[in-house]
Amino acid sequence: MDIQQIKYFLILAEELHFWNTSEKVGITQSALSRQIMSLESELNLKLFDRDKRNVSLTSAGQYLKEKWQSELSTLEIVHQQALQIHLGELGTIKIAHPDSISSTIIPEIISKISSAFPQLNMELLQLPYSQEEEALKNYKIDILLSRDMNQSVFLHSKKLSSDNLCLVVPTDHDFKTPEDITSVNLANQKFILTYGGSDSRYDSLLQDIFKHYNIHPSSFISSQFGSTIISLIKKGLGIAILPLSYSHYDPIGLRFIPLPFFSDLYINWRKDDPNIIIKNIMDLI
Repeated sequence: MDIQQIKYFLILAEELHFWNTSEKVGITQSALSRQIMSLESELNLKLFDRDKRNVSLTSAGQYLKEKWQSELSTLEIVHQQALQIHLGELGTIKIAHPDSISSTIIPEIISKISSAFPQLNMELLQLPYSQEEEALKNYKIDILLSRDMNQSVFLHSKKLSSDNLCLVVPTDHDFKTPEDITSVNLANQKFILTYGGSDSRYDSLLQDIFKHYNIHPSSFISSQFGSTIISLIKKGLGIAILPLSYSHYDPIGLRFIPLPFFSDLYINWRKDDPNIIIKNIMDLI
């Protein structure tokens, strides 16, 4: 018994006419008759009462018609979903990203993906820098947007954009223009520092900035998440160096003063990953 035989049976059960059914399904009457007889033989029951003039369903045939119509509809839906999964149009994709692009690049990317693949589920995560690479290697996430380019032989890494770094201060702060940012003026400032880890390119970049201004900033607060730092700056607890993209986050009460430094944004994914969803999304991005 196969699906095609069941389809033949269901059409014949509606038509109750072998000639009409054979025309509809595109096979000869004798071939249709053999298919129905084979089905009856395998089921060990009679599906139709038929003579030279009339065809009618048996009680068992009527029962199977009702059941198989429902089951076949469900099966076709399942088959269609399987096809969509195979084509990368259905399923779940997990994307990790830094807090800094939550109000800029992420909405743009997710909008593009959603338009192209409306039935695709997307999970957005934010991870500490120290967990990013392992999460990608261990299939806990599928795509990683990061301020750091991964050097792992198991991963691809490609630069997407660059973001101007800014000194972020409260609006009532004395610093108003880039000219106000000097070694002398910075020396006594309290910094709220980001922390990615000793091997983080972003943290290394911050150290380059401090060396540029020849300062050793005092700090009693550090955080891995820029949105937390933004809130602390608004409370007057210090100043910080953050990507300009945070100015789209919640700029009220803050001043972003550009510095002559830039932070790159990379997209990272597993090499030779067979997941067609990832390929589709990478092609889209």
